[in-house]
Amino acid sequence: MPRAKFQTLTEQMFYILLCLKNECYGMDILDRVPAMTNGRVNVGSGTLYNLLEQFLEEGFIDETKVEGRRRSYIIMPKGIEMLDKEVERLTAQLADYNSIFRKGEAQ
Repeated sequence: MPRAKFQTLTEQMFYILLCLKNECYGMDILDRVPAMTNGRVNVGSGTLYNLLEQFLEEGFIDETKVEGRRRSYIIMPKGIEMLDKEVERLTAQLADYNSIFRKGEAQ
């Protein structure tokens, strides 16, 4: 059974939305994601623009400026809600891990 769209976020999705807390261009995102993850996460331009289009369609982001081919975006409340849900999911996973592996460390 296929995963429901945007039920969870990939790392690329997560960091793209995170970058859009402040308005920026797509090219800015390509630079910001590796910078904020110390090079651990990279986003290719094809992936970026495909995801930006999907995020626009879902109402997660809004296009704020168009200057020729350059477009800038910002996150919308629905996108912040999606980030919040993902952080809750990841936090729950971390708690589960800690309850299994960290319990026995003190003993």
